[in-house]
Amino acid sequence: MDIEDHETGLARVASAMAEPARSRMLCCLMDGCARTSTELAVVAGVGAPTASAHLQRMKRLGLVEVWVQGRHRYYRLANHDVAQALEALMVVANPATPRFVPSTPAPLRMARTCYDHLAGTLGVAWHDRLLAMAWIAPGADAIDYVLTDLGVRKVAELGMDSELSPRRRFAYPCMDWSMRRPHVGGALGAALLELGIRRGWLQRQLDSRALTVTNKGLRELESIFGITQLAVMPA
Repeated sequence: MDIEDHETGLARVASAMAEPARSRMLCCLMDGCARTSTELAVVAGVGAPTASAHLQRMKRLGLVEVWVQGRHRYYRLANHDVAQALEALMVVANPATPRFVPSTPAPLRMARTCYDHLAGTLGVAWHDRLLAMAWIAPGADAIDYVLTDLGVRKVAELGMDSELSPRRRFAYPCMDWSMRRPHVGGALGAALLELGIRRGWLQRQLDSRALTVTNKGLRELESIFGITQLAVMPA
């Protein structure tokens, strides 16, 4: 594929994302859950036929995929690359002022899902503490992260090693659109989210990307990782 093909493809994808109804659908799917076209029509504020046309266009461009179960058809983001691109575009769409003051609703700002990994204040704090505690370190490419020898031992103690998929990018700094600082993306980021839910530190909120930080989460995140100054959000 030559540069002209890349430019044409970029224009098509950008055009698909630029339509407000389609962008609302894509942002809704950022929590990693699958939804029907009817549910996404409500989110987008359009009728069912219009929603179906939008979804078919995004499917052709590789932004969403369809999961068929019986007579039901569910839509979800096509892959991690789409989610990462959306998160990056949110940063570009809301450029920081010299003194950045987040306008994101408090529950989403505290802790939320970024497709299948953790974002928000907690996600950024976890990223910073893993680096400070030398569990992770920049890799040879200075872009991705690798586990240190200490990190390998520690994630095994927490039972996270079985959750780290070898079939995807391991760990990288994913720019957080509400904090404008990186949280941990990749297999490690997904494993941290699963750990938080499994240990009862985090609870999913109904039909929302927001996560509730529990009292147990406050105590154990501080004792294990040294993460402080978090607040429990109402469920």
